[in-house]
Amino acid sequence: RALQSPLRLTIGELEGACTVCGIVGKVYWDRQRPVDLELLERMASALEYRGPDDAGVYSKDGAGLGHRRLSIIDLSPQGRQPMCNEDGTLWLVFNGEIYNYPELREQLLARGHRFRSTTDSEVLLHLYEDKGEAAIQELRGMFAFALWDAEKRVLLLARDRVGKKPLYYRSSPEGIWFASQPKALLVDPEVEATPDLQALDYCLGLQYIPAPFSAFRGIQKLRPAHYLVARDGQVSEHCYWTLPYGPKLTGSAPEIRERFLETLVDAVRVRLIADVPLGVLLSGGLDSSAVVAVMAGILGGQVRTFSAGFQEQDYNELEHASTVAQRFGTEHTAEVVTADAADLIPRLAWLYDEPFGDSSALPTYLVAQAARRQVKVVLNGDGGDESLAGYQRYFGVQLSHLVRRAPRGLMAAGARLLGTNGGAPSRGLLTRARRFLSHVDEDPWDRYFAWV
Repeated sequence: RALQSPLRLTIGELEGACTVCGIVGKVYWDRQRPVDLELLERMASALEYRGPDDAGVYSKDGAGLGHRRLSIIDLSPQGRQPMCNEDGTLWLVFNGEIYNYPELREQLLARGHRFRSTTDSEVLLHLYEDKGEAAIQELRGMFAFALWDAEKRVLLLARDRVGKKPLYYRSSPEGIWFASQPKALLVDPEVEATPDLQALDYCLGLQYIPAPFSAFRGIQKLRPAHYLVARDGQVSEHCYWTLPYGPKLTGSAPEIRERFLETLVDAVRVRLIADVPLGVLLSGGLDSSAVVAVMAGILGGQVRTFSAGFQEQDYNELEHASTVAQRFGTEHTAEVVTADAADLIPRLAWLYDEPFGDSSALPTYLVAQAARRQVKVVLNGDGGDESLAGYQRYFGVQLSHLVRRAPRGLMAAGARLLGTNGGAPSRGLLTRARRFLSHVDEDPWDRYFAWV
């Protein structure tokens, strides 16, 4: 289940590179109050870099939707959004990909549904006609979408299981607004740009702002694995999936390895469905290297890989990435991050909309720019460490239970001894050991924050 989600990343949140589309919308509770088409166009234009290929808006009876498209599947005008069903009672704006849409499409055709396009988006419209809100349970993919049921005057917003695709909303006594990013909501003069101090407090502790908070007061993130229903002035959120913590896999080590490999290959395979060129962001680490290996096997070695490295050797991983690229015969591109790259930080702040404390944003931006010159979609290894306990701090949590049994004086002496070596590199083993021992006896929360 963990591997259903982590291995695909369309180039996102970046200038010169795009994620799969941007969506916006606004619904007044009063159907007699029209939503301005020009306003919808300006809201959607704020997200043009997410979807530079096409744009569309819809407004009727107090409801309006807007879309910026990055064409990945079915590049024809038939894939244009907002997209409606046959009788115009359902309207959809969609961001993401549904990986199991070919199977769902065949099932819908067998039940008598007719399609105008070969897009994954249209599958969602017909699936909703059959199953309503329960249609979300059928989706395997990464997505954020808004579906307007004009007949029932119901707005449905939904986000994928692990929150790979962003979705923000604001509700008020007048209506509800939504968008892929806050900057599109702030185009509307009715939406205030006021900082949320509680959210910023979370950011200082966590290095990001967790859902349902956003950096702006009154604007919320729809939580991962949730959908929202807005009807007659009432807004309700519902959880449709939670990570299972039941019995784990059983079997011999070879059996489990084989099952894992089958899952990994399937996860990569379904993410290769596209009508545009694909690539891989290759760090040289275990996760992205595994994706390259599987992708090369499926595509017969015709793989384009992209890496970013640093002039500072303590942080440079280009050699590892190059080794993997040579092993699988990929067409490889490497970018080196230089000091003047810091000039891009104001641009990154504008792209992300919210404070974001991960320094990987800078090299990711640069390598995505390089990739965008050759491909339109990339895969990577994001999510592997979270799914498979790959980060060293996870091991540190387990190790701390053993070390805490040692006499405190011994731990303090060890920390002092390690502390005398001031020449250790910032990411070296001695530095990590010193940090581990200095905080191992603290409260679990304080210990974790100190380590990260």
